[in-house]
Amino acid sequence: MRYFLFNDTAFEFIKVFLIGVEFFFVAYLIGYSTFLFISVVTGSSSLFRKRQQDKLKNTILKDHYVPISIIVPAYNEDVTIVENVQSLLSLDYPLYEIIVVDDGSADKTSAKLIEAFDMLPIRRPIQRKIGCQPVEFVYEAATQKVPLTLIRKKNGGKADSLNMGINACKYPYFICIDADSVLQYDSLSKIVKPVLENENVVAVGGAVRPSNSVEIQNGRVINYRLPRNLLACMQVLEYDRSFLASRILFDKFNGSLIISGAFGLFKKDTVVAAGGYDATTMGEDMELVVKLHDYCVSNDIPYLIRYATDAICWSQVPENLKDLSKQRRRWHIGLFQSMWKHRVMLANTKFGLTSFISYFYFLIYELLSPFIEIFGIATTILAFFVDLINVPFMLLFFGIYALFGSVMSMTAFFARTQTIDLKVTFRDVLKALLLCTVEICVLRFIMAWVRATAFIGYKKRKLQWGKIQRQKINLK
Repeated sequence: MRYFLFNDTAFEFIKVFLIGVEFFFVAYLIGYSTFLFISVVTGSSSLFRKRQQDKLKNTILKDHYVPISIIVPAYNEDVTIVENVQSLLSLDYPLYEIIVVDDGSADKTSAKLIEAFDMLPIRRPIQRKIGCQPVEFVYEAATQKVPLTLIRKKNGGKADSLNMGINACKYPYFICIDADSVLQYDSLSKIVKPVLENENVVAVGGAVRPSNSVEIQNGRVINYRLPRNLLACMQVLEYDRSFLASRILFDKFNGSLIISGAFGLFKKDTVVAAGGYDATTMGEDMELVVKLHDYCVSNDIPYLIRYATDAICWSQVPENLKDLSKQRRRWHIGLFQSMWKHRVMLANTKFGLTSFISYFYFLIYELLSPFIEIFGIATTILAFFVDLINVPFMLLFFGIYALFGSVMSMTAFFARTQTIDLKVTFRDVLKALLLCTVEICVLRFIMAWVRATAFIGYKKRKLQWGKIQRQKINLK
């Protein structure tokens, strides 16, 4: 068959090429597996060690705190916005304010807030230290124990809304949180710990966990179960692996390059000096963190960007493939924009391990990974059809890779649930065991294709909000 298709010279060239690609693809998977093993082991041991330390001593007193402004950017969020604010009003923290920024919603986001919290219009000038779209109106709630402000502005995107919130907030640190998310009752106390421990901390990332099917009462989880929706369930395993793995490992050497837009704490004056959120990018959360690295290093400012493993935000994840694909396309384009804009960090000794570990990891195993994986699978299939592959070896290799990835996912899942006292039913354990392999072998490669094709037509929607179908937040 091979001689019918190719002459000897062409076949030898194809043979060498395919063998080379196969070796590269195998080396790539081994490299990723090695990193995953190191990071999951590091993350799991850190979680259990921290739990033991917290049992032995109270690591922070409640009368030590810093004032915090919570900024909630919202666009067409009338399904979840009232429950979101209600949850924020019940947080166990002594001094904070809530600022909701309505980015020109076409639904009843503002109207529902105004009615639910008896808000009144006020005349409040806002100094725009960072550029953003103009204000349409401002409302405040006079009867709440925590200051609650609603700012309605002309539509400009999520980053523009966050910049408006920064301009309006009065406290030295601010938190950004998505309108479909709920903070655990003690999240503010825990995310502020690194700031109290070191004055050079300019940003702290929290842990984000899927809230689908989770019942929450006054910021406390009263019933934890894996989502009934299988796609959401696989994302639980993915989130646990991601937040447990690279983020804890990178935190060891100040190498975090991303803080989730769903939950992060920032030092206001440093963010303002760096220029705030970039409204021209689709990944404003990562872009700001990379920008802070760039700004502080370029200006010789001592700084730390930390990760608080026990500061938890519960956020909805997509329950259908269409919404998940839109979300991941947006994330991948944002990743590319951030890394390209701050490419000065590549192999730059001024940035230390952040350049040579974090940046290279995101370059190879995040930005380029979908192209590598798709190309590797395509060449493996081609090699099979021209009889240039050891089929038993490749099946064994991919089987071991799938088993290893599943073990790492389950390790992350159990480490996360056990260290924050979540009770997992036997049924959920079985569901996680069955789906972890599907997530590794099927969903991962579907998302690889989605991310690889993300740049097709992205300019038409680059300033649009990444919207998914919302459900009522399950508050009791």
